[in-house]
Amino acid sequence: MRRLYRKKALSLVKELDAFPKVSESYVESSASGGTVSLIAFSAMAILAILEFFVYRDTWMKYEYAVDKDFSSKLRINVDITVAMKCQHVGADILDLAETMITSNGLHYEPVIFDLSPQQRLWHRTLLLIQSRLREEHALQEVLYKTVLKGAPTALPPREGAPLEPLSACRIHGHVYVNKVAGNLHITVGKPIHHPQGHAHIAAFVSHEMYNFSHRIDHLSFGEEIPGIINPLDGTEKITYNNNQMFQYFITVVPTKLNTYKISADTHQFSVTERERVINHAAGSHGVSGIFVKYDTSSLMVTVSEQHMPLWQFLVRLCGIIGGIFSTTGMLHGLVGFCFDVICCRFKLGVYRTREVEQLQNQMNNHQTPLLADDAPQE
Repeated sequence: MRRLYRKKALSLVKELDAFPKVSESYVESSASGGTVSLIAFSAMAILAILEFFVYRDTWMKYEYAVDKDFSSKLRINVDITVAMKCQHVGADILDLAETMITSNGLHYEPVIFDLSPQQRLWHRTLLLIQSRLREEHALQEVLYKTVLKGAPTALPPREGAPLEPLSACRIHGHVYVNKVAGNLHITVGKPIHHPQGHAHIAAFVSHEMYNFSHRIDHLSFGEEIPGIINPLDGTEKITYNNNQMFQYFITVVPTKLNTYKISADTHQFSVTERERVINHAAGSHGVSGIFVKYDTSSLMVTVSEQHMPLWQFLVRLCGIIGGIFSTTGMLHGLVGFCFDVICCRFKLGVYRTREVEQLQNQMNNHQTPLLADDAPQE
């Protein structure tokens, strides 16, 4: 009984076979079919390799949300060189709440303003990258992916001992401020704080010594990430007027970066530049110096690196193989059918051979009786 049930089950399973087998004696190979098969296999191999490269690649996904973190501090990283001596300039930050942030985290270092040949080459390369980033925004995703492989964004040290006098001042370091709008300004004189606000002692600095030509080697907000290039990195402004004001209006956007190599909380920013000459007689009022006015955005951007899952890659690969196989089979059958119709209509190829054979058979059939009648007469 069990054997009988097994036979019935096997016969039922055979009836459900969706892939019936055809005996090899009923299969005919042709040169055209072999050619189409080679083309199909080549296309499958090429597309499968390209699909594998797509599977290995990643892309950046941007998500936007409201920034609910207002209690944390905002870190500002500064590296600016001003063409004035360190004892003549001072830097401080004043936020929207009139809270003065002392420049304890900033360091003043006497340097030479002009760059050495190696530093100038580095600076030109940085400017070239900046110009490409403005034209092709997709390059920023490349920087995100290779964040740990990027070259150092800091200005390389000067080779050899300086021979020129140290007539410039490099202001570098970082400070923590409240997440509200503020103003980082570098102007003449050291800053002092008093109950009415703050001021800079500039009485002992001659007006002829004012020179706010500057170079921003690095300016960023949040955690420093090697390899990330910020919009103002490499900016250089040269002026020959003693009463020049440079203004940078910055909008800071909190950004969470999550890649397969690093996870960091940083900040992106956009900037608008403006400069003008202070001339009270012409109605252009203000103070000579460098002013970086920043404001934080209420939106937060989350940048995460995405990768194609394995199951999706396998589905796409099966679709490529099955699609090419089915399509080439249908095209081969359609072309063969059209070719047969044309050959049959105009008696070409195989059909012409068949017609000639039929005519020869007919002629042979007509000639055979004549030969039979002539035989007795001899």
